[in-house]
Amino acid sequence: MPKKTLSLIMLVAASAAMLAWGQEKTTPMTLEECLVRAMEKNLGLQVQVLNPTMADFRVSAAGEKFLPSFSVDYSKTNNESKATSYLEAEGLVSTVNQNSYSAGLSQFLPTGGRLRASVETGMYNTNARYQTYNPYYSAQVLFTLEQPLLKNFGYNISRREILVARNNSQIAEATYKATLLETLYSVEEAYWNLVYSIENHKVMLESLNLARNLLQQNKDKLAIGMLAPIEVVTAESEVASREADILQAEVLIRNREDALRTLLNMHADNETDASVITPTDLPKAEKRDLATDAALALAQANRPELASAQYDISNKKLDLTWARNQLLPDLSLSAQYWSPASSGTQILYQDDNPLTGVIIGRIPSNSGQAFKDAMKFKYKNYYVAVSLSLPLNAIFSRAQTSVARAALEQSQLALKNQQEQIFLEVRSACRDVENNSKRVEAYETARKLAERKLDAEERKARTGLSTNYTVLQVQRDLALAKSQELQARVDLVLSQARLDRATGTSLTRRNIKITS
Repeated sequence: MPKKTLSLIMLVAASAAMLAWGQEKTTPMTLEECLVRAMEKNLGLQVQVLNPTMADFRVSAAGEKFLPSFSVDYSKTNNESKATSYLEAEGLVSTVNQNSYSAGLSQFLPTGGRLRASVETGMYNTNARYQTYNPYYSAQVLFTLEQPLLKNFGYNISRREILVARNNSQIAEATYKATLLETLYSVEEAYWNLVYSIENHKVMLESLNLARNLLQQNKDKLAIGMLAPIEVVTAESEVASREADILQAEVLIRNREDALRTLLNMHADNETDASVITPTDLPKAEKRDLATDAALALAQANRPELASAQYDISNKKLDLTWARNQLLPDLSLSAQYWSPASSGTQILYQDDNPLTGVIIGRIPSNSGQAFKDAMKFKYKNYYVAVSLSLPLNAIFSRAQTSVARAALEQSQLALKNQQEQIFLEVRSACRDVENNSKRVEAYETARKLAERKLDAEERKARTGLSTNYTVLQVQRDLALAKSQELQARVDLVLSQARLDRATGTSLTRRNIKITS
């Protein structure tokens, strides 16, 4: 295909693409608007924000261990059997009816023991002969204490699940904060990359217009015989090449817009979200004087990864304490204190002798009297016991303790490694900020010199002292200088954002607070 035909096709394609580009519906967005949208809509953050919530629920569930438990029991028994003697029961059928009720409160103690208070009542009725009370009522108030003295004893041992759950809750919050820092940086990086692509596209359009103007001037000179045809061909080739570069730049804009759109969770099925994102901010980095030592101190105080590692070490210490406690002998104290009482319908026999079998009267009663006597602690009873158990695995095996100790050492080493990685990241970010600041100044100077050089070459070309090739090359140099200056400014802004992320101050700098 002839070069002239190829150039015409590329010109038509580039013009159609640029026309479509300018006619699409746009949504102007500042960087702050993108960051706010990401915090509200980013799917990664929406997933991660549930972890602290679930961790809080686990803390509440672990704390329920110390809530008192209430129990109620009822039983009814009816026994019938054949009597072996007329003296045992009337009609040679022995019957016994029993009803029992109990209610109690049980409380787990911070020392590892358990305290239970209960009230028990019962009724006993039988047809057996020679009973002095029938029906018979019983009542009892009972206090029971079970307390380990060595193994499973202690405030931290009994509350281990709660302390671990609290640490895990802090770890979940720190992990969410780390994800938030990373997401904000990713949004900022995607935003400024899109800004660079759009602004660089403008630079390429300016360069294309310069080449087109030169091409038109060459055609005019060719028409009056002042220029050789080869000069027009050279200019046409350069125009076609720059048009091809623009097509590639527009694809890059689309790709980077999609990357930002994904971070902002902008769905194409929504009319507003489906429009083209148009950044309205330009890279303007404020000058910062932050020494490396100060940046390292900020990172030490603010990086959520370090806080998370510290809480993980706390968990490992709790595990080691518990493992050591499990090696102790199982020495436990048991104590009971109870107050029994009884009442019932008293059966009166002739001559006060039940053996006569002659009932002359009854003195009725009910369960209330037994319950009152029990609550008055009329009869005092107690029981105390100490038991000792020494499992053989506590003597011969230290595997669980060794595993816990190794896990603690591993977490401590992981913290040190994390600190080294963060310090390396901070030092690198500080150097990048300083270097990119100098690059901005250097490329700004280079761009100004390239503009002056192009102006000089164009004046020389008009007087015949310069060639088309030289002018086109200087035009490319100017476009490259503008692109490099723009890239340096974007790199400076991003390096400052990386420094904020490395020191953990991105949220503070943007006045973002994490609430429950």
